[in-house]
Amino acid sequence: MKVAVIGTGYVGLVAGTCFADMGNDVICVDIDEKKIKTLNEGKVPIYEPGLDKLIKKNVSAKKLIFTTNFDDAIRKSEVIFIAVGTPPKPKGDADLSYVENVARGIASVAKKPKIVVEKSTVPVQTCKRIMQVLDCNEGDDNGKCIKHLVVSNPEFLREGSAVDDFLHPDRIVVGTDDEKAEKVMDKLYKPLNSKILFTDIQSAELIKHASNSFLATKISFINAVANVCEKTGADIEKVAEGMGLDDRIGRNFLNAGIGYGGFCFPKDVEAFIRISDKNGYDFKLLKEVQAVNKGQRELFLKKIEDSIWNLNGKTIGVLGLAFKPNTDDMRFAPSIDIINTLLEEGAKVKAYDPEAMGRAKTIFKDKIEYCDDMYAVPKDVDALLFLTEWDEFKKIDLEKVKKMMKQPFVFDGRNMFNPKDMRAMGFKYESIGRL
Repeated sequence: MKVAVIGTGYVGLVAGTCFADMGNDVICVDIDEKKIKTLNEGKVPIYEPGLDKLIKKNVSAKKLIFTTNFDDAIRKSEVIFIAVGTPPKPKGDADLSYVENVARGIASVAKKPKIVVEKSTVPVQTCKRIMQVLDCNEGDDNGKCIKHLVVSNPEFLREGSAVDDFLHPDRIVVGTDDEKAEKVMDKLYKPLNSKILFTDIQSAELIKHASNSFLATKISFINAVANVCEKTGADIEKVAEGMGLDDRIGRNFLNAGIGYGGFCFPKDVEAFIRISDKNGYDFKLLKEVQAVNKGQRELFLKKIEDSIWNLNGKTIGVLGLAFKPNTDDMRFAPSIDIINTLLEEGAKVKAYDPEAMGRAKTIFKDKIEYCDDMYAVPKDVDALLFLTEWDEFKKIDLEKVKKMMKQPFVFDGRNMFNPKDMRAMGFKYESIGRL
């Protein structure tokens, strides 16, 4: 099939590349000329395991093209995916101006009916708006109005495993009210041999926000339980294990720590709250989910201050800046709030992350010291913080680390190490929900 993907961010770039790898002819479009130039040079602007090799393979096979030529891509494609950004506005609503601009562009350029698939994360009833824009088209060569078909197809990709998630999905959600569109989408996804849930458009739109908000709720719940564990002497890992053995609950997303980050969970929870407010429902549960998540970072900082007393003039080492391992994404990462607070209190910060150093420099500028490897971080620090659970950090030589530190304070925001082992080695060790 001939496919156009408008937008080459995390979603668009992965989706377009994977569609090409499934045998389709794909044109990926972006207005960012620098990004398109970078992609055409064989360089990938984001870190996502396996994506670079897949891009090179399909570009070489001429199954994948990167361009800024929007009009040409629209004319040549049967199916058009909208995968542009929907960043949050100051009040939390999704900014849908990029989606609208793409829809208006399709309406003005397409001279034949297209299947327009909304892939970006958007609030319910967005596809209804897209339909209204597409209906205001310039018509075909004879001036007859063109009837485009609109589909909702939310993505469920996890950064760090997005390629595998796309090619081996646990489910594919397609919202459409049209039989032809359903058949085309079924044919497009058939090579994946995955469960396809066909729904009405509004249900498909709502599924994405509901899913991410539920997962965020699960994370905040286990973090709240971790705080109870610390006050009662219980072990959050054993509590989570016991809960997870119940197949109605499951073990996934029951890892206590410093809270969720990244672009999806914070944005989607806030957007779902706003959607609910606009439709007359006060989603108090999700507001508390947000409060617990913010509180985890504050509690973590309190642990540090309670242990080493004054932060002013102290040197703090930070291992892990990305919001999760296997990505360079720092959007809404807990590390940002934690480091900014340390700086405000007068501490000096040294940091290292295997992939996110470039992005960190755009955030913190010259306010912190950037280290070349993980062993440069603990040298002469008063405390060492683990904020991202990268595999290489789990294998760090702790004896070597202890000898390098000025004071042996370790604050583990991801519960990576065994408390008894750490204390036996002479560390003053704090984690989440464990004594």
